[in-house]
Amino acid sequence: MKIGETVQVAFGSLRTNKLRSALTVLGIVIGIFSIISISTVISMMQNSIEQGLSELGKYTFQIQKFPAMQMGRMSDKIWHRKKITIDEYYRLRDLLTEAKYVGAEQWRFGCRVKSQWEATNPNIQAAGVTPEALLTNQLTVESGRAVTQNDLDYNHRVCILGTDLVKKLFKSVDPIDQEIQVNNLRLKVIGVFEARGQIFGQSRDNFLVMPLTVFQNEYGKYARSINITVMAYGPQSYNATIDAATGLFRTIRKVPPGEENDFEIYSNDSLIMQMNAITKYVKWGSIMVALIALLAAGVGIMNIMLVSVTERTREIGIRKALGAKKRNILVQFLIEAIALSQFGGVIGIILGLMAGNMAGSLLKAPPAFPLDWIITGIALCVLVGIGFGTYPAYKAASLDPIEALRYE
Repeated sequence: MKIGETVQVAFGSLRTNKLRSALTVLGIVIGIFSIISISTVISMMQNSIEQGLSELGKYTFQIQKFPAMQMGRMSDKIWHRKKITIDEYYRLRDLLTEAKYVGAEQWRFGCRVKSQWEATNPNIQAAGVTPEALLTNQLTVESGRAVTQNDLDYNHRVCILGTDLVKKLFKSVDPIDQEIQVNNLRLKVIGVFEARGQIFGQSRDNFLVMPLTVFQNEYGKYARSINITVMAYGPQSYNATIDAATGLFRTIRKVPPGEENDFEIYSNDSLIMQMNAITKYVKWGSIMVALIALLAAGVGIMNIMLVSVTERTREIGIRKALGAKKRNILVQFLIEAIALSQFGGVIGIILGLMAGNMAGSLLKAPPAFPLDWIITGIALCVLVGIGFGTYPAYKAASLDPIEALRYE
């Protein structure tokens, strides 16, 4: 028998026993479905998070009081860290000659903003910034002008709005040179930022910025910790700039040699690595569930194939009598086992992609196609087919043709 005939005979046998084949395939479908659906959702979440984190500019990192991401309860040592002050920022900016830009920002959440015509809910983010912070955070002014050093030096009460605020407060009016009120602080609008889009369905344009000195005069110079944003000149100097900033800031903060930093340094890459570390356990958990389902499905395949061998004993004897060799029978039954598992794998992959993207769309995440996990799923199906189909195939191939012909 040629390999093509062997494949045809194998698939013909599967078509003959449709119900049995369908029940065997079901276990494979469940196992692969669980891997692909969970992996798709995680990929969609990671893509959204990475897109959101990329608002930090290229070759940029940030220095702040607390970790950007914290798993579990924050330790007392971290919680009681000293605030990063504006004076520390100015000292670092003057000393860090390796950096292209060194900016500072302070944030206040839950602000209410009013214009002459409309008012927002108390859910607006307001920030005090230096001009450099706009560059390091990739905040591009679409119309009007940016905050300048002159605004900081003379405490100009001006602000730049995100596009969501413009749509809410100035529906049919040019916002430039209009006046708004942020809680009790009156500001003049000098610019509008380019839209930054959404992450997990949450807008990133629901904010405003003002000069840092104006922010601190309103909310207190030392009321909140400063975030320092640093941009290196390029990829070659990036790590050296981080090392220089770390050493200088330890000196500025008087951190004793040998002790841990009392501040955090993070970048896009470090945050993405943290996210991968968190989702890694979810992926491994889904793999364990899938492996259990595939193990059960593999046992089902083996049982079904053993039953098939028993039922087709006489058929095997006839094939051997007509010249089929041991390897032909072995290959035939192995192909049946692999075909069963691969058919279930393809269905599981399709359903998993559909379910995963539907679930991810509820989080407003962009669609994902986790190719690496799809390839992993296909490989697992082949392994299951070979692993659990080998014994029945070997048993069929080892039948004595005379005894098989006498079998009733």
